[in-house]
Amino acid sequence: MQKSKILTLLSLKTWYFTAFEKGEIIVNKILFICHGNICRSPMAEFIFKDMLKKCGREAEFIVASSATSTEEIWNGIGNPVYPPAKAELAKHGISCKGKRAVQLKKSDYDKYDLFLCMDSRNVANTMRIFGGDPDNKVRKLLKNKDVSDPWYTDRFDVAYSDIYEGCRQLLENL
Repeated sequence: MQKSKILTLLSLKTWYFTAFEKGEIIVNKILFICHGNICRSPMAEFIFKDMLKKCGREAEFIVASSATSTEEIWNGIGNPVYPPAKAELAKHGISCKGKRAVQLKKSDYDKYDLFLCMDSRNVANTMRIFGGDPDNKVRKLLKNKDVSDPWYTDRFDVAYSDIYEGCRQLLENL
């Protein structure tokens, strides 16, 4: 297996699929990001891990998720995945057992190859935490829209569908 290359500097407007299609980057370490790390980003983490397992590629990747806020982390201990998100994953045969919210840190920038945010606000907060994105590693999971936020809509099925589609497209391009 080839080691991760440093991501090619691209314009912030360039979608990461362009780089994949050109064969310019190889991604091994992916971090999914949302506000609290109890709904969308852990759903993305475990959906993508499930996809990797099903196609026999899980050993090629390190996949995790984190939050841009500390709202779901108390005294250094993160809350578990929100029960309706956990239930939606279970409907699809996916377990997220043991997952607890963790906060994104500036030091994570050098540990991961790609940061996939669930919405535009997550991108802005991630950039604030990192102090910028010199290697152009921060993106939204979906190119043309935000992942539906079930915290406000209670539509975990819609969030699952959005996340599944984004993860499917990601895997097709890796």
